[in-house]
Amino acid sequence: MDLEQILIFLVVGIVAGWLAGLIIKGGGFGILGNMIIGIIGAALGGWLFDVLDISIGGRWLGPIVTATVGAVLLLLALGLVRKKK
Repeated sequence: MDLEQILIFLVVGIVAGWLAGLIIKGGGFGILGNMIIGIIGAALGGWLFDVLDISIGGRWLGPIVTATVGAVLLLLALGLVRKKK
């Protein structure tokens, strides 16, 4: 990965975390936490879509959708863990 790809990955992750925080109301971790969740969710979503052989086109839309799905799933999982404590 070169610097440009890393920066794009971070920007997409931050946007995805913000979107996931809006989608999962009350399930967020604040703006900074959601950004971190988005970056981790981007990796999770990319892996999940690759395993399921799902591809969404577009230079920005596809990665944002993929990362948002990963971030939403991660927020839901973390919400379940947080409620059990």
